Formats: sequence, C-alpha cells, structure tokens
Amino acid sequence: MNLSAGLSSKRVLTIVCCLFLGLTMLGVAGPRQLAPAVHAQEEAAPPAAGADDTPKEKSMITHMIESLGPVFLVLLGFVSVSLIAIVVLLSMDLRMSAAVPPDFVADFTDIVNKRQFKAAYDLARNDSSYLGRVMTTGMGRLQYGIEDAREAAFQMVDTIKSSKEQLVAYLATIGTLGPLFGLVGTVYGMIKAFMVLGSGTRINAQLLANAISHALVVTLVGVALSVPAIFFHTFFNNRVKRLAMDTTNVADDLLTQMYHNSKKAGPATPEVAATDRAPAAVAAPAGAVKPK
Repeated sequence: MNLSAGLSSKRVLTIVCCLFLGLTMLGVAGPRQLAPAVHAQEEAAPPAAGADDTPKEKSMITHMIESLGPVFLVLLGFVSVSLIAIVVLLSMDLRMSAAVPPDFVADFTDIVNKRQFKAAYDLARNDSSYLGRVMTTGMGRLQYGIEDAREAAFQMVDTIKSSKEQLVAYLATIGTLGPLFGLVGTVYGMIKAFMVLGSGTRINAQLLANAISHALVVTLVGVALSVPAIFFHTFFNNRVKRLAMDTTNVADDLLTQMYHNSKKAGPATPEVAATDRAPAAVAAPAGAVKPK
C-alpha cells in the first residue's frame, strides 16, 4: 500500500474517532442542558409528604456544562475535538519507526551491496516511509551525479517537513484561540451580571451567580484548551525537526553507498562513469533499452 493510501486510512480512522467523541459529548451534554428547566419545575411543585427537602449538590462537570451554555459548548467542543484529532494524527505520522524504518535500511543496504540497483529502486519506490520517498527522489537523479541526487533528496525532505509543519501550526492556532474564547465568554458573562445588577428591581442572586459562573467557566475551559495545545505544538515541532535531520543523514549515507557500489560495478574505462549507467538502469522505465 502506498503512502497516500496509508495516510488516508489513518485520517479516516482519526476523523471517525473524533466524531464519535464529539457525538458522545453532545449526547451527554444534551440531557444535562435540560436540567435547569426540570429543576425549576421540581421547585415549583409542592414537596411530597415525607420527602427530603435537602438540595442535592451538583457535580463540578455538570455545573460547568450548564454554565457554558449551548453556544460556547458547541464552539469549545469543536475546538477540543479538533485538538484531539490533530494530536492523534501527528502521533501516528511522526514516529521514528514510520519515518526511518530499520528494516528498510537493512534491506536496502544488503541489496545495494549485491549491486542490484533496480531491485533497490523498486524497494524504495514501494516503501511508504519518508525515507522511501526521499530515496526514490534521490535515486531518480543519481544518473546525473551524486551532488544532484543529494540536492533532490534534500528538497524532498524539506517538502515533507513543510507539510507536517503546516499541520503542527494548527496547534499553535488553537493555543492562541483558547484564551480569546475565554475572554469573549468572560465579557459576555460580566455583561449579563451587570444587566442583573442594573435591572432596577430586586436583585436575583441566582441569575447573578449564573452569569458570573458562565464567565469563569468559559475562561477556565479556554485556558485549559490552550495549555495542551501549546505543549503539543512545541513537542511535535521538535519531533518534525528531529525526523527531518535523521532522514537527511540516513538518505545521504545510503545514496553515497549506492554511488560507490555503482562505481565499482561499472567498467574500468575513465570515459564512461559507472554512476551514469547503474542508476540510469534503475530509473529507466520497464522495457527501455539499457545503454551499453
């Protein structure tokens, strides 16, 4: 299976898991949003004889979900699910064993030492790792010299690095938006609190407490989202740099090894270099006539 198919299956699995998580959160939060109305109806009804009049204390999670409100609950829920999806996706992609597989390095070295350059090219082309993509690009230019092959391989490393850095940048965006969402919720809650205070009638302590609680809870959730987002942004940013450096070093070693082995496999005449023959046979399409 090629790289695109492998990444597509990982992305689909990640999206499905995150959607399931989001639906679960909404399913849990939906009934709890009706709790205030039900609670008000229960207060309006006269207590039954022998019933316990002691109010039951709500849990912290229930209180926070009710204080968020439907708008901020959906907004912050979407941000949290996106954060989880990005972290899971990067955790699967940015693994050392997936970027530079030890088995691929061992098999490639063994095939090149046997001077089976076409088999080495097929091995790299069929491999779905980052190193396989880099080696395929470099070996395609090896017929023009080792320096040209290295430049092509390093450009492929930069391309892969840029694509992963774009995904990591979303973590920084979430880390920035979290406190901003909290600030919006704080201002909104304080406006509601001052509306209660300035109503001109008897102050309703419950409405005032609900407004202040909304402001504090939205701020808490926004900051709580930004903390792991900033941490994982730094973590995965360093991981991308480390993988790019390791892939570059290993690819340079393998290309140099193939260069010297192809040089040994060629003729002894100085006019025709072996490096222009063996890699050309590797990169040539099936059925092409090999130069003599």
